[in-house]
Amino acid sequence: MGVKQFKLPDPGEGLVEADIVTWKIKPGDQVKVNDIVVEIETAKSLVELPIPWEGKVVELLVAEGATVEVGAAIVSVDVVGAEDDAPTTAPAAAEPADSSDDSGERVANLVGYGAVEGATKRRARRAFEGDRGPGSQGDPLPAPDLHLHVATDAVPNAPVPREDAPAPTRSRSNNAAPVEGGRGGKALAKPPVRKFAKDNGIDLSLVQPTREDGVISRADVESYLAGGGAAPAPVAGAASYDGARETRIPVKGVRKMTAQAMVGSAFTAPHVTEFVTIDMTRTMELVERLKSDRDFRDLKVTPLLVLAKALCVAIKRNPEVNATWDEAAQEIVVKHYVNLGIAAATPRGLVVPNIKDADRMSMRELGEALGALVGTAREGRTQPADMSGGTLTITNVGVFGVDTGTPIINPGESAILAFGAVRKMPWVVTDEHGVDQIVPRQVTQLGLSFDHRLIDGDLGSRFLADIAALLEDPARALVWG
Repeated sequence: MGVKQFKLPDPGEGLVEADIVTWKIKPGDQVKVNDIVVEIETAKSLVELPIPWEGKVVELLVAEGATVEVGAAIVSVDVVGAEDDAPTTAPAAAEPADSSDDSGERVANLVGYGAVEGATKRRARRAFEGDRGPGSQGDPLPAPDLHLHVATDAVPNAPVPREDAPAPTRSRSNNAAPVEGGRGGKALAKPPVRKFAKDNGIDLSLVQPTREDGVISRADVESYLAGGGAAPAPVAGAASYDGARETRIPVKGVRKMTAQAMVGSAFTAPHVTEFVTIDMTRTMELVERLKSDRDFRDLKVTPLLVLAKALCVAIKRNPEVNATWDEAAQEIVVKHYVNLGIAAATPRGLVVPNIKDADRMSMRELGEALGALVGTAREGRTQPADMSGGTLTITNVGVFGVDTGTPIINPGESAILAFGAVRKMPWVVTDEHGVDQIVPRQVTQLGLSFDHRLIDGDLGSRFLADIAALLEDPARALVWG
């Protein structure tokens, strides 16, 4: 027997740290090779980590909520036949635990690297991807009233904490106190109580519950505060929501990545935004017909699906809009594929997963891909690979009742299209006799922000006008497509 330390593997995509979200084990538990032991959050997604050994858990070296660097030891395990690792007192160099196949090549870092008979790079990759491929959405969640809650470039409000997640600490050290402490085990409290405790710098494991079921109430936390048991006073301005003038929210994980990306995009790519107001009545009629079509009965058909298809058709007519800027070579690189991004506001922040080769998909295939993207994003489990390589993005601000906006381009892409709310409004229609009449029609607004280094005003205007024409009369796609 020997105690080995499991170090935070390299999640790839240039990420150098991650937050410990939820431990799936506790000291004394027996684990087998590839058992999931912890859930971490990188700047791009939630990832479950398996253990590469079989043995007994000795100690959790990092508390939930702590931020640790790649290569830092996070848990120690007593492994049969292994020699003791040297104790780690500081974050190790970024040398992640991984495994190799017979050729010595490195395999997927985060999962599937246990030294079991027959293990291969393919198996490691499957383990990393898990069961959340395009056709799977994991555990079902209640469907929202609208197709997808998406946002512009603004970062969403504070995330809603999980029912079973403890209040995270602000520690960034590998020497954070072990999770087991206080009364032992995980403190029980509802999300609002956890939030209140977090805002006041209180470790819930130190609060004594008064309820018979052991659940900590807000009154318990207030009593703890009144007794002088609070953590060191927070920075001026940090306070709870009840009557306080300010609340401070740590910027980390997805939220931190979003902030950096938006600042970089706003001050690198010269943005131009154009708007158009269109009659969506025929598109809304098409949506209703597709809902009753047997080929679409098992899909969620929405105006967003029609817009996604219209955008792909418009790109085919204006291929130069689907490009990127190569600063080093001082070249415009035109992409002959469309990786269509959908800006999604998740409980952990804004993410922009994209549908690979969307332009090659039929309407049904595009609907299936949208459904998978929505389910995965809503669970907060979009993988980094699904958010890279995008070429152009749609942000559906209409689900919030917003008419339009001036969205910031996703870094590395050429443009982003804001899709506003569809409303019944008075509209001037010319009948067959040339007489103008004011009638109620389904109306929406589109806002297109584009990189003026790649797309000049003429190209951007033609592209936006083509999208508008397709939504006003979807039958045009039969001629243009």
